[in-house]
Formats: sequence, structure tokens, C-alpha cells
Amino acid sequence: MKLYVGNLSYDMTDDSLRQAFAAIGKVDTAQVVKDMQTGRSKGFGFVEMPNAQEAQDAIAKLNGTEVMGRNLNVNEARPKTENRGGGGSYGGGGGRSW
Repeated sequence: MKLYVGNLSYDMTDDSLRQAFAAIGKVDTAQVVKDMQTGRSKGFGFVEMPNAQEAQDAIAKLNGTEVMGRNLNVNEARPKTENRGGGGSYGGGGGRSW
């Protein structure tokens, strides 16, 4: 089961994220999402746990818990959507000449 972990400390690493969840159950992967240009944490990440019951326990035990000075937001990750937004007033041309 894949979990979304939000409100991470910017000092959190993949290893420290893994350790926080490994106290509850087996962790397959733990990844802090980083900005591609700066390499700095974006303040959220994902943890994959093979056992669904352990993943539910992790949500119950870690959601709202303070880790590295921040209260974590932990819930089941949602699948990526195909439509990722975009558009806006400067996107797409649309026959305008600026």
C-alpha cells in the first residue's frame, strides 16, 4: 500500500522517512520528493508498505505526530490523474498576439 506523507521537515531524508515507518512495519520504499532544479525537499513524500494492515496502523499512529518539529499528514496515496491542470492566462496561444 502506498502512503502519502505531507508536512515533512525540509531536513527529512529518504532514510529518516524509512526509519519513522519501519518502527511500525516493513517498508518497501520511502522517498522524499525533491525539486528537480534545486534538489531541495518539497515537504512531502511517499512510503510503500507491503502489508495493508501495517500501512493502516502507520496512518493511525503517525498522522498528526510530530517528527523533526513538524506534524505529519499521513494517508493513503491517491493515483496520479491524467489531467495535471495547466492552462492559465499565458498558456496555449489561442490566437492572441501579445
